[in-house]
Amino acid sequence: MKMTVLARLSLVVLMSAGLWVAYAYAQAAKLSTIKVKDDLYVIHNDFVPGNTTALVTNEGVVLVDDKFEVDHDGIVAEVKKFTNQPIKYVINTHHHADHSGGNARLQMMNVQAIASEQARENMVDGKQPGLPTMVFDHHAHVYLGGKNVELYHFGRSHTNGDVVVLFPQQRTLAAGDMFTFGDATPQLIDYAGGGSAKEWTSTLDSVLQLDFDSVVPGHGVVTTKQEMRKFRDSTLKLRNRIHELVVQKKSRDEIGKVMRSEFHWADLHVMVSLDGAIAEMQ
Repeated sequence: MKMTVLARLSLVVLMSAGLWVAYAYAQAAKLSTIKVKDDLYVIHNDFVPGNTTALVTNEGVVLVDDKFEVDHDGIVAEVKKFTNQPIKYVINTHHHADHSGGNARLQMMNVQAIASEQARENMVDGKQPGLPTMVFDHHAHVYLGGKNVELYHFGRSHTNGDVVVLFPQQRTLAAGDMFTFGDATPQLIDYAGGGSAKEWTSTLDSVLQLDFDSVVPGHGVVTTKQEMRKFRDSTLKLRNRIHELVVQKKSRDEIGKVMRSEFHWADLHVMVSLDGAIAEMQ
């Protein structure tokens, strides 16, 4: 059974609010893999399109994000297409179930789950299965098979627990939903999960100081640092516009109409993001 676009958006919105929905009603997404570097791959799908990044080493595989629980078998099958090495770690870029829903199944394979302290707290609050067993606050490393994976938590953006994962040898960054490619501006600011339209810009400023060329967005095709910089500029435009409308004492409905027309927010994004954004921009 395929879900409508509205139902797909509803699923993400409900999960962003910390509510678990019966994803079992949807069939597992069809996955495919692209090679970014000789040892770096991205597994993606077209159902609530999201990315799983896989670094291959001679001692095992490091994953970034693991989609929904129902995608577990497909992800494992895709990994087996390009390596016989076992999965050793999964790094969750944040708590939403389209990025961390496969944790429990991976943990049954002795995979260690890692997240920011804030993301784990959000998972606890949402009573999500597969809680990470390792957390960090600002900066951490995973060393495996002679390769280095760097984890950074710079502050609030899509949620308060968003991390980016740098593969320095591959000059590639896995950005999670701090950067989604294909959206002109941020669409979902999860205030229930600690997100912030106001702080999103400065968080991206810190990320852009890192040394990388390619970016794996949370959703969308692999792209460039320049596109991420454009997205950063759009976050500033968004917050300035909301502040301007608040100063002009526009009503919530009027501000919502501007978000729909100028920033292409869907009704569900308005429902989830608008009140928090207005409160922030007072």
